[in-house]
Order: sequence, then C-alpha cells, then structure tokens
Amino acid sequence: MTFSDFDIWYRTRYRRTSSALTTTAFIIADLFGAMLSFGSGFFCVNLYDITAINFKSFVTYWPYLPAFVIIFQILNLYPGVSLAPSEELRRFCLGSLIAHGFIVFSRYIEDQEFDAITAAFFISFLVSAVFFLLCRKFMNYILRKTNLGGIPAVIFGGGETGKLLIDRLLSSKNAGYLPVLILDDDPACGDSYRNIPIIGDIMAGPEIVRRYNIKMAIVAMPTLDKDALAKLLNNSVSAFRYNVLIPDFFSITNIWMSIRDFDGVLGFVTSHKLMMPWNLGIKRFMDLSIVIIGGIILLPLFILTALLVKLSSPGPALYGHRRLGINGKPFTAYKFRSMVSDAGDRLEKLLESDSALRAEWNLNHKLRNDPRVTAIGGFLRRTSLDEFPQIINILRGEMSLVGPRPIVDDEVEKYGEDYHRIFSIKPGLTGLWQVSGRSDTNYTERVSYDTYYLQSWSVWLDIWVLFKTIEVVIKGKGAY
Repeated sequence: MTFSDFDIWYRTRYRRTSSALTTTAFIIADLFGAMLSFGSGFFCVNLYDITAINFKSFVTYWPYLPAFVIIFQILNLYPGVSLAPSEELRRFCLGSLIAHGFIVFSRYIEDQEFDAITAAFFISFLVSAVFFLLCRKFMNYILRKTNLGGIPAVIFGGGETGKLLIDRLLSSKNAGYLPVLILDDDPACGDSYRNIPIIGDIMAGPEIVRRYNIKMAIVAMPTLDKDALAKLLNNSVSAFRYNVLIPDFFSITNIWMSIRDFDGVLGFVTSHKLMMPWNLGIKRFMDLSIVIIGGIILLPLFILTALLVKLSSPGPALYGHRRLGINGKPFTAYKFRSMVSDAGDRLEKLLESDSALRAEWNLNHKLRNDPRVTAIGGFLRRTSLDEFPQIINILRGEMSLVGPRPIVDDEVEKYGEDYHRIFSIKPGLTGLWQVSGRSDTNYTERVSYDTYYLQSWSVWLDIWVLFKTIEVVIKGKGAY
C-alpha cells in the first residue's frame, strides 16, 4: 500500500491520535468509583447505626476526589493501558490507601477525633479497589462499543510475531493500543493483515509521525540482526515518543522482569518467587484465611448441595479422584459427585463405541456433552460448585487456592518438558487458565498461562485471579 492510499484510509477511519480521550474517560470512571466507595462506606455505617451518620452527606466530600486523580496519575494509571491486571489492582490499592489515608488524616487534624465518618472511610477503602476495577471495566466496554477508545500504534513487522501481536491487541478488551499501520519491507507480507494496511518501508517512521502525529511504535521483528535493529531504532523508531521492543523469546513472560547492568552488559532479571519460603508462607496464610472464613460463610450452601447430590442419584455426595500434585506427588482430590456412580465403566463403553467421543476425550480428557453427568451434576459443573470440596485438600496442604489445575497421569505427556517446572508448586482450586477460557482452552494455552503464573506470581495476581474466578463462575463460560 502507498502513503496516499493509507492517508485516505486513515483519515476516514481513524482520526484520533492522542490518549487524551482514553485518559479523560478513565478519570471519569475513577471519580465515579471513588464516589461509589464513599457511598458504600457511609451506607454501611448508617445501616449499623442510623443516628451515627447521615448517609446522604457522603456527597459533600467530593472536594477530596482530585486527590485520587493526582495519586493515580503519579502511579501511571493514566492512561494505564496494557497494564497486567494484577499490577493494575496493586496500583489501585496503593493509590486508594494513600488517598483515603490523606482524607482521614486531614479530618483528624481538623476535628482531633476518629468518629463514625472515619469508620465510613475505612470501609470505603476496603471496597474501593473493586469499584475502581468495575468502573474501569465498564468504561472499557463503553469505549469499545462506541469505537472511541484506544491509542493508535504503528507495528514494525508483518511476520509471525507481528501478526501474533496484532491478534492479541485486536482481541484484548484492555490492551488499549489499536494497530493502525504495519511497516515491513518483506513483499511476502502483502498489502494488509486483518484490514490493517501494510507499507513496505520500515524507515518511514519520521514521515508517519510528521503526517499523523502517532506517538506509539511497537517493534515486533525479533529476527533482525543487531546491526539492522540498531539502524531501525535509530533512524525510524526513535521518531515516536513511545516505543516497545518485542524480544525474540516468548517463554519468559514475567511482568516483574527488570534489567541488570553487568558493567555495560544488560541482563534480564527474573526469579521463581514461589521457591522462596517467605512467599510460600504468605500464600499459605492467604489460603487458610480465605478458606476458613469463606468455608464458614458458605457451609449452609455446601450442606444443601450435598443433599441435592444424594437425592439426584444413588451414590455418595463426595467423589474422590487420584490426581498429581506438587512434584508429581499423588493425592485424592475431592468434588461433589456430578456423574453416575459407575461413570468409569460407562466411559470405557462410550469410547469403545464412538470414535468421535474418543478423539474428544484424547484431546482434553473431557466431553462437552457427557451422558454420564446427572441432572444436578450439570448445574454443579456450569457453576463450578462441584470443585468446592477441594477446600479440604487446601486445608490438608495438598492444594492452594490459586495455581495450575491438578491433573491425572494420562495428562502428564500433554505438558511435555514443562510438566516438572509447572508442577513444582501446589495445584490450585482455580488458576489463570480457568479464568481465561477454562475447558475451552487447549493444553498449549494451559502451559502458557501456567508459565505466566509461575514466573509472575504475586499476592496481587492471586487476588485478581480470585476476583476473576467469581465473574467466570457467574457466567459459566467454558465449564462442562
């Protein structure tokens, strides 16, 4: 495609070249989230003691809202695109803590006391991160539906890596960058990819910036030798205000990766955080705290579920199955029984009589329309309630709340050389692949998600996965 053709295409389909609109939309969402947090805090205190506080008075605290915007700006939450969800959660929590602390401190200086309003702001802080994330999510949805959001980006590279990047940017709900042009001098790339024009001149960066004021460039040409890459960066990519270089290794996906200088030689630093005793202790404390508190609250639901399972078909309420845990150590994983009691025998007969079912079973060790599932079992699987007895395994130290899913012996070969690395940690009740497609994902994607989790673990990542699990369970997507 020529520049003149692209000029017509770009100016008719995409005229925004700034992150200002996205930033403004996110500021509005955050202000709304802050007011929802204030209102929730005041409502809870008012609900406890109607004479202690006037619920409606929370709106008088709007002058504090600019503090949230300023702090979030310092934490680089504007525009905040392409942030890992766990990192976004961490920044919201930190920013909210500082802002709410400022409010409480300023009120104490004025009144010299901690009163019911202070308690309201304490509750506001506890729920604020959820409101901020929900409001951002809703604003992202509006921006996508109206085609008003997104920051234009030029992609250097129309090969396999560039196309993979474009696919991810176009499919992501929160990436924030919209590829509007591909630069690649390889004629095999053609004139476009997914309706995005390709211009065969990788040195056109300065001209693009001059004509269209596009500020972001992403270089996805990992096969370039160092001299060609240096020339590209110095003479073309440097014209853009912001640029990202996609490396030539995809097995390392740690979001906490940093750069170390070895006397002029740069190295990428990462670590296996779940091999550190301190981090393992924190994770275990989280597991026990959440399971014990949550288990007590949900105990009536578990008892009701067990009764329904018993009434739906003959057999025990719980089902124990041999699974492989940390370092391949076998253990019995518990579930609410969702199948008929003789499910194993029936499976053998089904697979012998139906080659299509056997192929489906060999692929994922699951059947989408499994005839062995009971009436109540189908509901339990769609809502993932069948998994909840695994809190017994968590209490026994065989599993964690978040981690790779426990597997059976036949699945080991599906993980290949990645098996021992991924299962060097405890399997989880939920995990990244479950909240990213669950049974709709294949084993290659599972390995990718589990690798990302292993390399990028943090308390914030675990909290985000747990929040996301609630959303996925409600939707029932990918569960069968």
